[in-house]
Amino acid sequence: MNYPVITLCGSTRFKEEFLRVQKDLTLKGWIVISVGLFGHSGDDEVWTEGTKEMLDDMHKRKIDMAEAIFVINVGGYIGSSTRSEIEYAKSKGKNVLYLE
Repeated sequence: MNYPVITLCGSTRFKEEFLRVQKDLTLKGWIVISVGLFGHSGDDEVWTEGTKEMLDDMHKRKIDMAEAIFVINVGGYIGSSTRSEIEYAKSKGKNVLYLE
């Protein structure tokens, strides 16, 4: 069986939606790559010096590994980091899917 790979993008304030979408996509046969930490939902390690920059770069590598990204844009919200990930994915020819 060949399972497509998708990377989740969006504000880490939407932790519950990330977990729900990860479950839904997994049950639909996707291999799901998600964020490692939820900085806006209590994972304060994100804000130590150099960590956010590392995680942002790492997320671009996760996009490289996927054939598509899934944007978790609750209420239509897309912040600057997510917008940059969408542009990066498009520049690499990845499909971009949206929650809303």
